[in-house]
Amino acid sequence: MHSGKALEVDYSFKRYLRAKVSVDDWAMNQRVWDQMAGLLPTQASHRPLRVLEIGCGIGTMVERMVRKGLFTHVEYTGIDLLPENIAYAAQQLIEWSILAGFRLVEVSGGAFLLEDGYRELSVRFIEADLHTFLDCHEGSGDWDLLVAHAFLDLISLPTTLERILGTLRRGGVFYFTLNFDGMTILEPPVDLDLDEQIERLYHQTMDRRVIEGESSGDSQTGRRLFGLLRQAGATILAAGASDWIVFPREDGYPGDESYFLHFIIHTIQAALQKEGSLDERRLLEWARLRHAQVERSELVYIAHQMDFVGTV
Repeated sequence: MHSGKALEVDYSFKRYLRAKVSVDDWAMNQRVWDQMAGLLPTQASHRPLRVLEIGCGIGTMVERMVRKGLFTHVEYTGIDLLPENIAYAAQQLIEWSILAGFRLVEVSGGAFLLEDGYRELSVRFIEADLHTFLDCHEGSGDWDLLVAHAFLDLISLPTTLERILGTLRRGGVFYFTLNFDGMTILEPPVDLDLDEQIERLYHQTMDRRVIEGESSGDSQTGRRLFGLLRQAGATILAAGASDWIVFPREDGYPGDESYFLHFIIHTIQAALQKEGSLDERRLLEWARLRHAQVERSELVYIAHQMDFVGTV
């Protein structure tokens, strides 16, 4: 139980990414997933499916896609800016692939070859800045499937989306998941007025995010993707809600979801502290009470998000 003292948590981004796998699994829109899977070309032995994931994090999406039987013959490339994510993704790949019964061979260029008798999967993780990567591959038409998972709301889509889509071959498929869309709900309330103020200010920090002089992020990315994708010449074939919904069961939160919640509260607190738009003492007390709700298995967290699939 929470004692009233400040909760001491070691906030690890890698652990957060791992903790949210189960949250993402429940959230991802099954109808959009099914549409994406049905659009993929036949994976013949002579022609592997070529997949690019931007902002791949620690590699949980390729693990999910393999676990759900999406691939039989694939070349999967994941890029991420953070070297620690790339290193951890490779480590995790080795662990889960062996547990799943694959024969694993590390080949040149940091790629891994996974085989189990009827599937042949080549997976490569690359440390790369998105813009630098696009400078080399924009308009290349190299890939059949483009994946962005919980990533597009962190970048400037008006200046980048068309370049991203240009990596796909003509008729290629994009699959964009967990795009935040302007609702952060925490229940039960601490103070209704303060809760609403914190939600509003937190969303503003997303809208004001600037990286290397460029606006990077939008708290309403989900709804705006409809127009942005059309303007970029893409065709949306399915879209649907993919809300994060985290709530306690009789025996508490599943898996490591309590850590996930602590990390979300910490993220909100850190963003508002950096902005300096709320009294520090009120913010710290709000965060303390929210952490205590997690410790008592009381907090319910909902974030509204959207999934998209289509072709170019």
